[in-house]
Amino acid sequence: MLFKHIDDFLDHMRVEKSASNLTLVSYRTDLLQFFNFIASKNETPREEIPREFINHKSVRDYLAYMQQQGWSRSTMARKLAALRSFVRYLCRENILQGNPIAAVATPKQDKKLPRFLYPVEVEKLMSAPDVKSNAGKRDRAILETLYATGIRVSELVGIDLRDIDLAEAIVKVKGKGNKERIVPLGSKAREAIKAYTSGARASFASKSGGKTGAAFLNKYGKRISERSIRNLLNKYVEKIALNQKVNPHMLRHSFATHLLNNGADLRSVQELLGHVKLSTTQIYTHL
Repeated sequence: MLFKHIDDFLDHMRVEKSASNLTLVSYRTDLLQFFNFIASKNETPREEIPREFINHKSVRDYLAYMQQQGWSRSTMARKLAALRSFVRYLCRENILQGNPIAAVATPKQDKKLPRFLYPVEVEKLMSAPDVKSNAGKRDRAILETLYATGIRVSELVGIDLRDIDLAEAIVKVKGKGNKERIVPLGSKAREAIKAYTSGARASFASKSGGKTGAAFLNKYGKRISERSIRNLLNKYVEKIALNQKVNPHMLRHSFATHLLNNGADLRSVQELLGHVKLSTTQIYTHL
């Protein structure tokens, strides 16, 4: 029975691959959906699904089912990737003899160019927070840091005060797979962070007794969440009346696009973004 090995697989991903909590939740959800599909199709409890039920045909049937449900190709590819990782783990543990789904092809992906903001739009967005208030100083620092460094919003919320060196104008961030990298801060981001940490942050920290080392705090004095950052970004986008939906990742796209447009080296941009593969960074050259 294969279902019982899911928890062991997730432990392996967490310990050996340093998978994030978000990745582990996604893998669990994707695997449960696959087992539920197989169980329903074969009228068998998912806990009792034998290894013979995972084969080339059953996975192709699952892909067809996802297509009928109207799921995007990127979603289908992600769910297939989770299943592939699980099956490879089972093979390494000698639970499966040979990979029964090795020949299943990944759905061809639609190539979508990343959406970005023009410099004038970025300028308006950065100026939107009211820096007379503590919340405005914090929000300006968050927006400037996202744009000046190109870091992911998940990396920004993980920054601690000790990770920021204003004298050297650098910040240490922890990316995917817990890989650390040093990213330079622009002058405007450094000024915004200095204005925030010199007084505004203390007012937030006092709400929780000042016990947290997190750099960016919410109104309760705790580490700010990714959802909160999305909400504050939406607030300022609405304030300046941008005629498009903007998410935090668009600031990352804008950072890379503007660097390349101004003559930056592709390898340098790859390092700044924390991309493992150069091909991931190359998509920005098509903009």
